[in-house]
Order: sequence, then structure tokens, then C-alpha cells
Amino acid sequence: MASPMKNSSEQSANLSRAQIGKNNTLNVVAVTDNGVYLDGDDLGEILLPKRYVPVDCNVGASIDVFLYTDSADRLVATTEKALGQVGEFVSLKVVQVNKMGAFLDWGLPKDLLVPYNQQHSEMEVGKYYLVRIFLDQITNRVAASSKLDKFIDIWPAEYQQGDKVKLIIGGKTDLGFKAIVNDLHWGLLYDNEIFQPLRIGKKIDGYIKQVREDGRLDLILTRGSKNKVNDFADKLLDALQKNNGFLPLHDKSSPELIQRTLGVSKKTFKATVGNLFKKGKLNIEKNGIRLK
Repeated sequence: MASPMKNSSEQSANLSRAQIGKNNTLNVVAVTDNGVYLDGDDLGEILLPKRYVPVDCNVGASIDVFLYTDSADRLVATTEKALGQVGEFVSLKVVQVNKMGAFLDWGLPKDLLVPYNQQHSEMEVGKYYLVRIFLDQITNRVAASSKLDKFIDIWPAEYQQGDKVKLIIGGKTDLGFKAIVNDLHWGLLYDNEIFQPLRIGKKIDGYIKQVREDGRLDLILTRGSKNKVNDFADKLLDALQKNNGFLPLHDKSSPELIQRTLGVSKKTFKATVGNLFKKGKLNIEKNGIRLK
């Protein structure tokens, strides 16, 4: 069905160049019985089906939509929220496997395909996998890949010790968890420095512990020890007050007991106790620590 041409004011009002597989804010250029047509720039006019059209929507209105190809390979818009966009890493559940590959639930009516040649290992129904969503430039179809290494920058990272970074947990190793740093590089979190549950695909803030000579990144989930001690000092004093001024924790206590009781590592606990002792705020006894 043909739709009216855009006038110059409508063209200038368009807020961004339309992109397949991403959230867009597009202008309405025609209202029909089937829905509304949106100005998709070089992609042409794109149908937003009637069931997604906001009440009292008129020509010139701007609508937040997600663009993708439907089961008939037609470019369409939806106001439903996808669980990920092109260029993002995201953990998604396999809901079907057939001769084409594995299909992931990403929150839209049409499931997201991971072709067999894009699977790091054979995918199984019911399991979650960390994937990178990408746009096939030939077919304009949005797809996903679990072969993550090809999306990671091979050049050494320019980070400094203590830099705050965005992490996505990528997998378990013998030493800990590998994580994607700022969507660009691999880094490693060590088991003995992790004090919270982690799962593949979890997004979390972290810090650069060190940059090795070979450019590899060691990561940590807490800030440097000085800041950590300062942050924890008030919490420890509060815990002592709530326990009649005494806690049965000391340098021989297990890391697990300290973590379970106070939610910090043994290293942070010992450093904080030493700092508060020097300030004269507590005494260190054989079986624990006591407020002065």
C-alpha cells in the first residue's frame, strides 16, 4: 500500500538514522487501516502493525520502535522490547533447534537464529548461552553467534590499574571467570577474589587489577584496598555495636566465615581491623575483636 510522501519538515524532524536490529525513534508518515508507516530513511517506509500503534497516533508523531525482519523476511517495526540489540553481548535461552540452527528467545515474536556455523559448541534446548547479536549485511537479517572471540579486540588494551570497567561474565575457567571488558577485551576474575555468585551473561561493574606485560587483563570486583577499607570501617563498627561490642572473628577465622558474617574478603577484614586498632576504636583479643 502506498503511503504519502514526506515533506521537508517531516524529514528534518526525524530524530536518527534508522538501523535494523536496534531501538530507533522514527516519525509517522502515514496512517492506514493496517497500522502506521514510519520514515526509515534509506530503509524506506516501515510498517508498524496496528496492534503496536499508540492511541491517537497521527502523522508527524515520533515513536520508539525496534526494527527487524519478520518470519516472511519483511522489515517491520515493533514497540516490544528486545532483550538485546545488534552489537551487544547477551545471555539468551534456546527454545528450538532444527536444521537451520538454534533459535533463541529474545523477547520478540520471531526467535533469534544462531546458525550452526556460528555456534561455538552445539546448542541445546532449554540452556542459556552468551551470544553476540549481529546484522547479516547480505540478507539484512539479525542473527547471533556464540563464537565470541571474533568480536573481541586483538590489540592490547589501554587501561590503567584501578580503572572502573563494565564486565560481562563470559565463562568459567580453571582459575576463575573470564569476562568481557567494556565490550572489547577479555579479562580474568580469580576465584579467590570473588565473593558473590556469578553466572555467564551477568553484567556487573569491575576494576582493572593489573595489566600484564603481554597485555592481558586481571580483574577484580571491588575497588582498591584503601577505598575498600574506608568503605567497610563503618559497617564493621556498626556490626560490633549490634553484637554487644564483640565479634568472634580474628586472623585465624576462615575466609568463608568472614564472608558469610560480614560480606567481605578476609584481606579487607584484616586491613580494616588493623586500621581501626591503630585509631584506638577497637581491641584485638585472642578470640575476636571488641569495641573500646
